[in-house]
Amino acid sequence: MESLAKPQIICHHSKSLDYAIHDVKWIPCSAKFVSVGGKSNGAGVVEIYSLSSEGVEKIDEFYKKDHFKCCTFDASSLRNRHLATGDFSGRLQVWDMEDTITPVYKSTVHTAVINSIDGVAGQSANCGAPEIVTGSRDGCVMVWDVRQKDLPVAKFTPLESQTGRDCWCVAFGDSYNNEERVIAAGFDNGDVKLFDLKTMNVRWSKCLKNGVVDLQFDRKDIPMNKLVVTTLESKFFCFDVRTQHPNKGFANLSEKAHASTIWQVKHLPQNREIFMTTGGSGSLCLWKYIYPSKRVEKDSEGIPYGIIGELQQLQNSNLSDQPITAYDWCVDKLGLAVCSAYDQTLRVLITTKLNLF
Repeated sequence: MESLAKPQIICHHSKSLDYAIHDVKWIPCSAKFVSVGGKSNGAGVVEIYSLSSEGVEKIDEFYKKDHFKCCTFDASSLRNRHLATGDFSGRLQVWDMEDTITPVYKSTVHTAVINSIDGVAGQSANCGAPEIVTGSRDGCVMVWDVRQKDLPVAKFTPLESQTGRDCWCVAFGDSYNNEERVIAAGFDNGDVKLFDLKTMNVRWSKCLKNGVVDLQFDRKDIPMNKLVVTTLESKFFCFDVRTQHPNKGFANLSEKAHASTIWQVKHLPQNREIFMTTGGSGSLCLWKYIYPSKRVEKDSEGIPYGIIGELQQLQNSNLSDQPITAYDWCVDKLGLAVCSAYDQTLRVLITTKLNLF
């Protein structure tokens, strides 16, 4: 009976492209997704695809000067569905997908490639202003409100002793009302930092001794609950960020997987305890977090500290012999996802039986 209930990861459609794909994202409330990347001649490309009875069909595209590295719809309303992109020249641009001649917003404050981008509050009420965060090779983490032109509304720069650091990933979290919000950022030296946007301070910092490739909170618009962090050499960390002890920090566990770099972590939108990790060996691993019987204990001085749970691997699958560098679940359809790899192939995936977990 256990094997019958096990989820299956099925490649529903695949499509080979003629450019390097750097990111993929579903367009909210649609059966469409975007693929962003760059051609061998240096041009950046955004392509829009739709699922149909024939498979995956390209319905539109546009080209710009530089490779696009990352993208998000999460700071835009469902009415606009604007796409925010970061490119290899350090430009943040926001695009109206109906008119892509000129971006509706543009900034060139970053001095190097924007490695990572995230958005918040575009489709949620009572959780603060819609904002975009970017992390760059210049080491800076910047926060943008597209209603405020040109300059970031917040900027976190490396300490003088840490110049040369490369910010590889950023993610919003703790945005559960109009005042609270944090950013998690991961760096090439293994540092993970939590920046508190209410106090404009570093709330927490930890070095994992290995480059931090990706990170994600299980939900952005709730009080901080869990944070998963992936690294270069086969290991990821799961932090219980609900309770922070002044000396012990956050309770955490680590897991080895993929036998290679873990490129992505993406939590299932319909169930925050389930997430997918993607590997440099072309593999996928599906995980479930299991909470402990008690999440909080008190030390000898009566100070609360967190108790970490366990991880269960639900399934794994090999899709390619190249790294799977981008992955996105569909919010509107349980188990539907799109991913891309360095083999220049888009894959639409269906993971079955997730409603049983």
